[in-house]
Amino acid sequence: MEPPDARAGARGASRLLVLTLLLGAQPGAKAEVRLSVPPLVEVMRGDPVTLDCTPSGTYDYFMLEWFLADRSGIRHRLASAELQGSKLQDKVHDSRGRSPPYQLDSRGRLVLAEAQVGDERDYVCVVRAGAAGTAEATARLIVFAKPEDTEVTPNKGILSVMEDTAQEIATCNSRNGNPAPQIMWYRNGQRLEVPMEMNSEGYMTSRTVREASGLQSLTSTLYLRLRKADRDASFHCSAHYRLPTGQHGRLDSPAFHLTLHYPTEHVQFWVGSPSTTAGWVREGDSVQLFCQGDGSPSPEYTFFHLQDKQEVVLKTNLEGNLTLAGVQRSQSGTYGCRVEDYDAAEDAELSKTRELHVAYLDPLELSIGEELSLPLGNSTAVNCSVQGLPTPTLRWTKDSAPLGNDPTLSLRSITFDSAGTYVCEAFMPTVPLLSRTRSFKLLVQGPPELRAEETKPKAEGSWMEGDEVRLTCYARGYPEPKLSWSQLGGSPAEPAPGEQGWVSSSLTLKVTSALSRDGVSCAASNPHGHDQHVFHFGTVAPQTSQAGVAVMAVAVSVGLLLIVVAAFYCMRRKGHPGCCRRGEKGSPPPREPELSHSGSERPEQTGLLMGGASGGARRGSGGFGDEC
Repeated sequence: MEPPDARAGARGASRLLVLTLLLGAQPGAKAEVRLSVPPLVEVMRGDPVTLDCTPSGTYDYFMLEWFLADRSGIRHRLASAELQGSKLQDKVHDSRGRSPPYQLDSRGRLVLAEAQVGDERDYVCVVRAGAAGTAEATARLIVFAKPEDTEVTPNKGILSVMEDTAQEIATCNSRNGNPAPQIMWYRNGQRLEVPMEMNSEGYMTSRTVREASGLQSLTSTLYLRLRKADRDASFHCSAHYRLPTGQHGRLDSPAFHLTLHYPTEHVQFWVGSPSTTAGWVREGDSVQLFCQGDGSPSPEYTFFHLQDKQEVVLKTNLEGNLTLAGVQRSQSGTYGCRVEDYDAAEDAELSKTRELHVAYLDPLELSIGEELSLPLGNSTAVNCSVQGLPTPTLRWTKDSAPLGNDPTLSLRSITFDSAGTYVCEAFMPTVPLLSRTRSFKLLVQGPPELRAEETKPKAEGSWMEGDEVRLTCYARGYPEPKLSWSQLGGSPAEPAPGEQGWVSSSLTLKVTSALSRDGVSCAASNPHGHDQHVFHFGTVAPQTSQAGVAVMAVAVSVGLLLIVVAAFYCMRRKGHPGCCRRGEKGSPPPREPELSHSGSERPEQTGLLMGGASGGARRGSGGFGDEC
């Protein structure tokens, strides 16, 4: 907001400028000098300022002077400039202690380096142009300064909501601004519309101080009548300040909360450890009881146990919690919590109670021991009993398969499949993780039951001497049967993987004709009986000698080769009448064939291999004739 004297000075300067112009426009008037001076100049502190005073028109001579008008209206000449010819001669007469001093530029404008708050004055420009007349105008200078960050100091004490008058909430400070800022207060982000006049519901006070630097600081204090709803409220203040050209700025303080004193109106009481909705807790667990009132500061809490309608105090503290370590079934009953708040209203409910039920489950009892041995085909009944609260549920299982929910388990006409471990489980659906189990092992006595893993025979007659085969026998019974083989090499009996109650033994051997005739047997026996199984292989072919096969193959190959050679020879000699006759003179007698010492072929075979031309030559020379 502008100071009143600033607005008045600006209006006066404007009127003076208009009057000067009107006088200059009237016919016959001597004052014809016209000035161009801005009536209001706004700058930020520290910025340079240039105040313009430019005469309009052309003059051979004029004198320009700058004056500083103080608050009493007295003018102090600061500087002057005289136009002589085409050059302006300027001079600074009095800087009034300003640093740096005033200056005039080449156009006669007044220059203020680094605007200061003390520069906020009216500056008067007077121009005398001789016969043309005299004119003057005033420029009002406003210097703005942004204040420092807004600071708030909240009341650190405990404020009571029971007070019926406004209490001091906080003090807000905005320092070193210009003009003086405005301070506003906020609760949960909403502006508080509080007056400056004192009243019981709320108000604020303000104080402005002008610092030695000329800047202004503002202090505001807020007073409010508090309610219980203010216990979680967030408060802060903000400084709103002005800037040149009508702009505004805002600096918010940090938010703060108040510490309030208010009486208890409601009490909550609950079990902090795991429990059911019905209030059941497990025997042996540690149980935590929590009590909380909505008063502040935290009141004192008293825990008690109702026994025969009498309160037995268990603990008193400011934390509002009670731990029952290793709670027992005898500790079931009614527990209570009471808030000791003497500021509370008479009709406030300051005490709460709740039922605590301790669930327990005793060990299970079976009508038999941990092991039961019965003959094959017998029947029996096993009873499972339990004590607990709330009433537990029973369930029988065998190998995780359910058998029933009755306390008595009936087993009729038992078989070897009936053998195994039976489990009785007691649990409470309303109390998670509270359960117990008890089990017994059933042993079924009887002669062995034998099962063989049959060999998969090849096609009829495809078993051959030396083929390897693996035979396996399985047996069960009680006592555990012994397995034996009619051949040596059987493995020791071991529990069969994945088959409860069964043992197995394996035998690996080579198939022979004797085994084909007699078979291979495995036997199982225990004190109650004996069982046997015989493995058969059918027809077993003898093993063929590999050397005889090779010789036969070579003989067949040689015979085929000779047949091919003979056929080729006869085809070559076809159509010659002397083929296959005795030779002419000089031919050796057929009964005495002539062989080479090296064991080579006969001559006629050689001739055959050498071709027909060779044979003709031999005939002409008295050699052998054509022969077959």
